Amino acid sequence: VEDDDYPGQPLYEAAAAAAATATSVAQKCMKCKTNSAVLVIRVGDAFCKSCFKEYFVHKFRAMLGKTRLIFPGEQVLLALSGGPTSSAMLCQVQEGLSREAPKRLRFSPGIVHIDEGAVCGRSLEERRETLSQLERMFQASGFSFHIVFLEEVFKLPNSMLHSVSCSPASHGENYKEAVDGFLQKQRETLVHAEQKPTAVEQLNFTHSEDPVQRKLGQLSIDDVFTDQNSGSTVTETSTREKCKFTLAQTEAVKELFSSIKTLTAKEELLQTLRHHLLLYTARINGYTKIMMGDSCTRLAVKLLTNISLGRGASLAIDTGFSDNRYGDVIIVRPMREYSSKEIAFYNKLFDVPNVFTPALDTKASDKASIHRLTESFVNKLQADFPSTVSTVYRTSEKLNTACSDLCGAEQPDKCLLCLCAMNNKIEEASAFHATLISEKLSLKQVPDQVPEVTEQSCCGGGNGEENNGKCCDLQSETACFSTDCGNRTTDLLSLLCYSCRLTIKDMVSLDLLPQYVLSEAERRKRRAQVKEQIEEFLLAPEKETDVASS
Repeated sequence: VEDDDYPGQPLYEAAAAAAATATSVAQKCMKCKTNSAVLVIRVGDAFCKSCFKEYFVHKFRAMLGKTRLIFPGEQVLLALSGGPTSSAMLCQVQEGLSREAPKRLRFSPGIVHIDEGAVCGRSLEERRETLSQLERMFQASGFSFHIVFLEEVFKLPNSMLHSVSCSPASHGENYKEAVDGFLQKQRETLVHAEQKPTAVEQLNFTHSEDPVQRKLGQLSIDDVFTDQNSGSTVTETSTREKCKFTLAQTEAVKELFSSIKTLTAKEELLQTLRHHLLLYTARINGYTKIMMGDSCTRLAVKLLTNISLGRGASLAIDTGFSDNRYGDVIIVRPMREYSSKEIAFYNKLFDVPNVFTPALDTKASDKASIHRLTESFVNKLQADFPSTVSTVYRTSEKLNTACSDLCGAEQPDKCLLCLCAMNNKIEEASAFHATLISEKLSLKQVPDQVPEVTEQSCCGGGNGEENNGKCCDLQSETACFSTDCGNRTTDLLSLLCYSCRLTIKDMVSLDLLPQYVLSEAERRKRRAQVKEQIEEFLLAPEKETDVASS
């Protein structure tokens, strides 16, 4: 799970320590005007320790309160990587649910962590050690938690990418009515609790409270990794079932990412698979919201990066407070008002535990990928011009897309990977149309230069197994020009947005993608063929509306 865990994160802590040291002892807190300041967030914004905590907590509560997206009693999944931002988010949720909180949060939280060690080349022992530290942190929170491995993308069902209605579990009421109903239920529960239960009720209560929370407390990370004598299977024990992933799946993950040429494409694909796992975990466990640890600094970098990658049409949902692209599960970003500096101060002053987990771009150079280059550019600019991040972030708040509010209208086609709405109306004067024409012209060759292939088979069919599954690299010298291979690549690219097309084009073979992605692509292709066959019998959308109204 990705948050603000940049490889240069210690620089923020060093800057925070230097700023705290430079603060004059005589300088007073700007809020209480009595206590000495211990830190300076911005120029002139000096806080004492207690006032800074109030400021930090209030910002989190205000973000959730003014949006009113999380209803009382709702199941919310906290996506935690163990880094500074996600750990601070967990701390805020813990404090908000405590009995001492003046305005308690009313949702039911759970935790999910995705282990991406297979992509980063970490050994099973290193992954086990990191998960042990994370497990202790999760157990201390008292919330139920789920540890998911990246290898599990090869076990996701084919229905994973099916379109879901935009109204997940409609509450059928406004936020105030939901709060009143929740408080009424709490009062009724307290009244029943005051009544003395019978012996039979006590026996039933003893047996009913047990299953999930108590077993999670007893679960050890040694049960998560069980190296069998054969050395071929690693098991994960969860409260619902015993999930397994094989070493063959670990190798499949490594092969998938090693087949991608650029670090930029690797990071984009990893983010997509991560979101698929989060979505699947939320669905099977009954969560309707997912909280992500994206800070203001992170979103500023993400906005500029996505523009560079051709994701301008989806900037509003990629960087906004809420992301409803999945329909039944909504992603929220409650940490988006905090800068990395504020988070570093808070974690340092109040001893918030966090666990460092190496990422795909750890120790990579500034020019290794578009993500790293943009991050370096923003951070260096922020050092000289402190308003850089806030200016870029405020710009993202004003963004909106015309297809973000299409619930109830005709559902637009969605990208096969990122599930963002695609704009199928490509104008002839657009840059995208020019790019498509250029690609088609670049694939054309003189007839006498086209390699001979027998029976329209992929890669000639008779070249042995060494070329099997490696025929889709259209830019290589040994590219396959068979009809089957070309049609397959074209069919898949037609289901993707512009940014995801760039990611797929960096892959050596499409066969290395998880099966649920290939199955959904085939399903969409068949549906398109059937729709084309019965097109003349279908009513146009406007005529269908007129018939329904009459």
